[in-house]
Amino acid sequence: MPGFKLGETITRGNTMVRKSLLVMSLALVFILGGASNAFAREYADIYMDSTRDSMEKADVKAVLFPHWFHRIRFKCKVCHEDIFKMKRGSNNISMRRIMEGEACGVCHNGQIAWEALYCERCHSTEFEPRQ
Repeated sequence: MPGFKLGETITRGNTMVRKSLLVMSLALVFILGGASNAFAREYADIYMDSTRDSMEKADVKAVLFPHWFHRIRFKCKVCHEDIFKMKRGSNNISMRRIMEGEACGVCHNGQIAWEALYCERCHSTEFEPRQ
């Protein structure tokens, strides 16, 4: 730029332009911040304890399903809606079903992914307090 020296601040002299840029920048930060929270909620790991009583009886921990890890590797349609319903809490997941090749067992069968014989891989988190 002609007449520009390194380290010199370029000003346009129009405070209205600067205020508009500031407002637009702040709006963008809030919009992106909200979008990232929605994104995090949609793909976050899922704590599962719907069969808590049987898990406690079997002396295993609660399940923390790594949804984000699966989502990175696969498109949503790989699992939803044929294997799992999209609505949280609407899927009946049990070890019996998994071992019979249903629910998680569709893939975790020793051929597509590791077999569901390694309890601690899924049952990896403490139970949250009962409400």
